[in-house]
Amino acid sequence: MRVAYSAGGRSNLLASGRFGRYPKDMRVLLVEDTADLARTVCDYLRGHGHAVDLAATVEEARDAWAVADYACVILDLGLPDGSGLELLRARRRAGDRTPVIIATAFDQITDRIAGLDAGADDYVTKPFDLGELVARLRAHARRAGGLPSSTVEIGPLRINRASATVRRDDTEIRLTSREWSVLDALLAARGRVLSKPALEEALYAFDDTVEGNAVEVYVSRLRAKLGAGVIETRRGLGYFIP
Repeated sequence: MRVAYSAGGRSNLLASGRFGRYPKDMRVLLVEDTADLARTVCDYLRGHGHAVDLAATVEEARDAWAVADYACVILDLGLPDGSGLELLRARRRAGDRTPVIIATAFDQITDRIAGLDAGADDYVTKPFDLGELVARLRAHARRAGGLPSSTVEIGPLRINRASATVRRDDTEIRLTSREWSVLDALLAARGRVLSKPALEEALYAFDDTVEGNAVEVYVSRLRAKLGAGVIETRRGLGYFIP
């Protein structure tokens, strides 16, 4: 699906909370001031299981980026209150290594060079294909997480993080989007303990009330589907995949 965009319709979508918290595979920050394009991209990403926080200005993006841990940032350059490029340079100077995909109408080779030199990991021009954008998001998130391959094997389980599928031998194990979100977060941190708040962060974006026992419920369901020993508990600390 290739999306075009129009110049009209800027709104403070992040502050309104209209996109709320959604179950996800990855948590993504979309920095885009064109409301119709932003809505289309958000809907598509959410439909693929990702949580999306939307910022329409440099100020909103700076605030969101400062408090949340994103798997990737999709960054427009021409924003109403400043340059996305300057925001990117500031984040890189501060030591932030979050993968950034610039998505902009600026299509000259000099623009591409400037964006990549400023610290972007990728650069796409509008209109862009949404399926390709999701594939790029996953690829950059995998590399940033230290997982060069999208396939993980745990005993008889074969888990494909790119397609969000799990198989035991030749049989597919079907997971809900939230079950997958918990599993993928644990895989990304394999060998490290993730606390309950960290897993809640993996399940939701901004502006919603998190159910108190949500993490315990989804871990229990995953254990029932995947088998004993895949997800272990470190009492008082959290969960991990050894």
